[in-house]
Amino acid sequence: MTANSTTSSTFQQDVLDADGPVLVDFWAEWCGPCRMVGPVLDEIQAENAGKITVLKLNVDENPDLAMQYQITSIPAMKVFQGGEVKTTIIGAKPKFALEQDLAAYLS
Repeated sequence: MTANSTTSSTFQQDVLDADGPVLVDFWAEWCGPCRMVGPVLDEIQAENAGKITVLKLNVDENPDLAMQYQITSIPAMKVFQGGEVKTTIIGAKPKFALEQDLAAYLS
């Protein structure tokens, strides 16, 4: 199962108007660490279905959102809830570290 993606045109509906927490993975095709963290996020999504939604956002294809959310290095992950950023995680991390960062949303 791969994470779904969001774009500038669907971000409001997919992320800001979502019922539960949504983790947005800001990434790019050329980013090695982004490609490493992608499968880990897919696992977290699969193991926590119904608790948190994981969406990918390609910063090259959606530079307006990358600028709006001040993404200066990738991978960057932001957890949105109620239309607001609640948590920001910068850089590729192993699964257990990501799960610790996301513990509030996974319990």
